[in-house]
Amino acid sequence: MTAHLVAPGRRGAHQDLAAGVRAAAPGDTVLVAPGRYTEALRLERAVTLRPEAGPGSVELAPPGPEPALTVVAADCSVFGFTIAGDEPSRVLVSIVDNGGLVLQDSRVRGGRVEAKGSAALILAGGAIEGAKGAALHLLGPARAEASDVRIGGGAGIVLAGDAQFAATRLRLDATDGSAIRVRGTARLSLTDCRIDRAGRSGLLLEDAATALAEQSSIVGAGSAAVQVNGAARVRLTECRITGPGASGLVVADDAELVAEDCTVRDAGANALLVTGTARALLTGCHLVGSAYGTVHGAGSARLRLERCRVLRGAEHGVHAADRADVELTGCDLAELAMSGVHTSGSARLTARDCRVDGADIGLQLASAEAATISNCTVVRPARVGFEVTGAGAATLAEVAVRDAGAAGIVVDSPAEVRIDGATVAGGGGSGLVVWTGARPVVSGLRVHGVAKNGLYVADDAGGSYADCRITEPGFTAVHVGERSTATFDERPGADGAVPLPKTAGVSGSGEQPPADPEPADESLDDLLGELGVLVGLERVKRDVHTLVKLMQTVRLRQEAGLPAPPLSRHLVFAGNPGTGKTTVARLYGRLLKALGLLRRGHLVEVDRSALVGEYVGHTGPKTAAAVTRALGGVLFIDEAYSLVPRFGDDFGHESIATLVKMMEDHRDDVVVIVAGYPDEMTRFVGANPGLASRFTRTLQFDDYDTQQLVRIVEHQAGEHRYELTEAAAKGLAGYFDALPRGEGFGNGRLARQVFQELTERQAQRVAELDGAGPDDLVLLLPEDLPSMRSDRAPVR
Repeated sequence: MTAHLVAPGRRGAHQDLAAGVRAAAPGDTVLVAPGRYTEALRLERAVTLRPEAGPGSVELAPPGPEPALTVVAADCSVFGFTIAGDEPSRVLVSIVDNGGLVLQDSRVRGGRVEAKGSAALILAGGAIEGAKGAALHLLGPARAEASDVRIGGGAGIVLAGDAQFAATRLRLDATDGSAIRVRGTARLSLTDCRIDRAGRSGLLLEDAATALAEQSSIVGAGSAAVQVNGAARVRLTECRITGPGASGLVVADDAELVAEDCTVRDAGANALLVTGTARALLTGCHLVGSAYGTVHGAGSARLRLERCRVLRGAEHGVHAADRADVELTGCDLAELAMSGVHTSGSARLTARDCRVDGADIGLQLASAEAATISNCTVVRPARVGFEVTGAGAATLAEVAVRDAGAAGIVVDSPAEVRIDGATVAGGGGSGLVVWTGARPVVSGLRVHGVAKNGLYVADDAGGSYADCRITEPGFTAVHVGERSTATFDERPGADGAVPLPKTAGVSGSGEQPPADPEPADESLDDLLGELGVLVGLERVKRDVHTLVKLMQTVRLRQEAGLPAPPLSRHLVFAGNPGTGKTTVARLYGRLLKALGLLRRGHLVEVDRSALVGEYVGHTGPKTAAAVTRALGGVLFIDEAYSLVPRFGDDFGHESIATLVKMMEDHRDDVVVIVAGYPDEMTRFVGANPGLASRFTRTLQFDDYDTQQLVRIVEHQAGEHRYELTEAAAKGLAGYFDALPRGEGFGNGRLARQVFQELTERQAQRVAELDGAGPDDLVLLLPEDLPSMRSDRAPVR
């Protein structure tokens, strides 16, 4: 190949790039001297441009709005150039018609690279930075490949038409919108690529686009990490998704996703969300730490999860809603705040060979459609292992529950329910509970070592029970309620044991309590005494005493057959963080139970994230689920004002509408307390007429003064067998006096943190003593006090 030198001012050299290219024959190399060339260069024959002094020594900039480099001919190459523009939305490099370009170890800055028509592009090394709209734009039927390229500082990649793009070791960082957007019938392939900090989606597929990603990662996407819409298709293999602002994987419309051996971690919403008529198949995937339900299927979606792990979710592990069809095989679900698997609406569920460990309820079947559960195990559920409450038929075959908090299996549905082989061991309630109206067909039930009844059949319940064995129950083996139609097969089992021997005991109605444990009865005087010993809160204590007297009068009038005066039990708690609002709310529920005005008096504490969904149709069920958990007790909504944003509109208003309706529907069975900063709570209550009419009483929680903060620390010390010396207490008062008391001051929460720091500093001091005695281990001295730091942030 002939080398044509471009070097302005040098003898024997061409004065500009255009002249050097015109003089070159097809296949020639044009060497370019160092410098900045302001030209609109057009390659109409197959040539190679290469800097004479190595990569980075030549800069090409356009003189006007046209591209700096336009490639019309095939087999062109540019090595080591910097192509720079001053308008980020401008096309700097354009490959058109049948043009072909290899752009190697080059840097494109302040504009984009575009290929269209039947163009072909190869990017090897180098970077595209600072573009707007699209850093790399391919319009079909263009074809492009990239390896070891970095794109960032603005726009990402857009594929349209039937373009094709294959990338290896591509890095995209800090794009304003979606990192890669694939439209039309375009095709994308990623291998060992990484997408960081996309402003919106990491990967967005639309229309009938297809994508394949292998051993790639998407970190910190602003919204969904992978969003698949329309009729698009995507396959992910050994990919890692971390910390998306919304859901990890979203499959909508008629789209399809297949994921193998992938990980989705710390999603801001769902790890996997499938809606419309979309399909998703996950095999060997780990879904960890979602802020919403980890897997959510809605619409008429179809989900298949095989050998997947679902861990540490803030809500349900798998939620099948609407008409979704969900199939789980060999999956492990653990550490879930709500149910391991929950069905609602008309969803269908098939689960086999699955295990749930550490959920509130293992599998909760509340759908109007069928569910089939086989060879599944639930370990340590906070309440129930398997719960059937929906109108759909349900089959449980060879299932097991161990150490349930309340009951192993609960059937509370008149639908056709079959239990063919079930083992319940240990736990705080009964083995199998059959509520009013339920009539399951049960065979092969084994119950051992439960705290209450082995089998509890409620009033007006029934069912048939064959080949059942109950050993070592805490109460009588079988409780049968009034008007029950239950029948028992007394034939021996295969091992010759009589399933329900008379010596085990069968109790009649009322002999034993239901299997769901209720909080223990407490004395009203004891509870008021517990309120009285709280530090500070004098105004709150007076208000609570007044409320108790009013409610005692209400109860007396009701018992006398007189109409009760109007009285709203719902409250607003207004105060700064750490002023005891949650503590008093918990006591308030227990007081109402002691007065006979609430069934249970328990507290369910939620905030905006537990009530407001990510998409249309999600918020209502989330809010309803929170209220349902609180029935019989108190729903405590912290920072309730966040449901009413100061600007714009969101799903918070839907949550409030649902809350108001359920407060009306369950007016005698739930109390709602909303809490937050005083000014913000005034705005919150005034945002909706339904709120204003229900929240007519506000309890004001004052900030703690210095002496009260010291008393809190002293109380903490006493509980943990420490003792503040007089000098330490005096120094502690000085410490609290010196702290700024602005908005967000931690109050009691700060006092508890200070106590923890005191003990840590004391432990370090004592560890350095020779022969420390018993007093050394107990006394907290002035030198154990935390040092005053100007950077101490308010405690929330």
